[in-house]
Amino acid sequence: MRSDVMKKGVEKGPHRSLWFATGMSKQSLSKPIIGIANSFTEIVPGHVELNKIAAAVKRGVLMAGGTPVEFNTIAVCDGIAMNHLGMRYSLVSREVVADSVEIMATAHPFDGMVLISNCDKITPGMLMAAARMNIPTVLVTGGPMLAGYDRGETLDLTSLFVKIAPAKSGELGEADYDSACGCACPGPGSCSGMFTANSMSCLSEGLGIALPGNGTIPAVFADRQRLAEAAGMQIMQMVERDIKPRDLFTKQAFLNAIALDMAFGGSTNTSLHLPAIAHEAGVTITLADFNQVSAKTPHICNMAPAGPYHLEDLDRAGGVSAILKTLLDGGLLDGDAMTVTGLPLKENLARAAVRERDVIRPLDDPYHETGGLCCLFGNLAPDGSVVKAAGVLPEMMKHSGPARIFNSEHEAVDALLNKRVQAGDVVVIRYEGPKGGPGMPEMLTPTSVVKGIGLAAKVALLTDGRFSGATTGASIGHISPEAMEGGPIGLLKEGDVIEIDIPARSLNVKLSDEELNARRSAWSKPEPKIKTGVIARYSDRVSSAASGAVYA
Repeated sequence: MRSDVMKKGVEKGPHRSLWFATGMSKQSLSKPIIGIANSFTEIVPGHVELNKIAAAVKRGVLMAGGTPVEFNTIAVCDGIAMNHLGMRYSLVSREVVADSVEIMATAHPFDGMVLISNCDKITPGMLMAAARMNIPTVLVTGGPMLAGYDRGETLDLTSLFVKIAPAKSGELGEADYDSACGCACPGPGSCSGMFTANSMSCLSEGLGIALPGNGTIPAVFADRQRLAEAAGMQIMQMVERDIKPRDLFTKQAFLNAIALDMAFGGSTNTSLHLPAIAHEAGVTITLADFNQVSAKTPHICNMAPAGPYHLEDLDRAGGVSAILKTLLDGGLLDGDAMTVTGLPLKENLARAAVRERDVIRPLDDPYHETGGLCCLFGNLAPDGSVVKAAGVLPEMMKHSGPARIFNSEHEAVDALLNKRVQAGDVVVIRYEGPKGGPGMPEMLTPTSVVKGIGLAAKVALLTDGRFSGATTGASIGHISPEAMEGGPIGLLKEGDVIEIDIPARSLNVKLSDEELNARRSAWSKPEPKIKTGVIARYSDRVSSAASGAVYA
């Protein structure tokens, strides 16, 4: 056993003594030691009940003959961190989570791990650690939040961001706004739409690192506890058979996950996280891979924020397994990819079926012929950019308009709320990338304000930062190279004409190469916004968004 290096032999007597000091018996110490990485906090709605998940996991480990030992990681709530300094620390936290799991699992060599997560950067951070450590590992998340309801309206977190503009203008009364705020997030779980947290939880099934049902069973359902117990039992089988993450995280597994992503129109942030996880596994995933898979994968599940359905609806319709089975039957997946069950994906899906065709459509009757996400390239984004095409109105799939330049999110939001942006404009928010942000902050406020003031069909937004997984509209993010690295977005001037053609996968500015080169020669790199602490270290080391914003 891997854990023998810290518990067997005369020279490890002091080590055993320390284990005994925790209350562990000789019998418990003699069994496989399973590290339980728990991201429980009392801050994040998706994490407040993860101690219950951990208790169920530990029951499963004990029943299957192992000894569970629990430790914790940090967890940032993107919703609470949104639109202030705290959001610059969100993407950074992914690296901290990955590092903390690596540190704990190396300092105390576990025979296997169960990763307990739920939200935006924590799940990918833990999966990065799993790929890095490459010891038997199962992921189990805390599950999605139920949708909220107020006076006949179905609500989620995005609903509230959209209501900011009408609430500030007085169009929406204070009592009505307060009522919506009290109802949109009705209880524990990751926010109820197919935002980043739920996208990554669902994609973990496509990657084969989580048991079927992980992505969609609501947090408050008893089935979530049973799933966690099963994960605790399953890790013991993986330890016995020595099935490790890199056995699962093959190139084909990532392409399977991307196909799933396209089918349900997941968060644009998946284009950061899947390449980052792949990087740790020694696999190369590029934005070109996303486009190639998108071109042949129909969008068959129209989830919030772009569509009407929430995770509880998808769970009732057959869950992720039903989408995967649809794709498998259509020849769009590799069914031989190995999973944590010890079986290939196709065997896990043998009994999967679509139970509600209004939620999961057949391949020959999709919402869109191609995938929910796509990547745009051109002289404004030589290394690529990302848009949730499934959330873009038909009239904005092609758009040309003058650039309105803002060097921060706050400047852009102020202009939008004070009606200084006109129909036809292209709002450019720059110096918000991984290095320039720093931290590549997620920006749900400006995209929601555009919708709230009625300009969703008339205004496009571009950024080298990120738009939230809850974003809809012609919101194009991750533009690379970023402004802080001298990318073309940093060379734009007020009034430059931006040409967006999503069907053609292109993003350009109507400037000649000579003009861009002249501007580049005159450009000077601005001073960093933050010069101390973890953010300064991150800014020095982080790579481009096009490569997953990993450490270079």
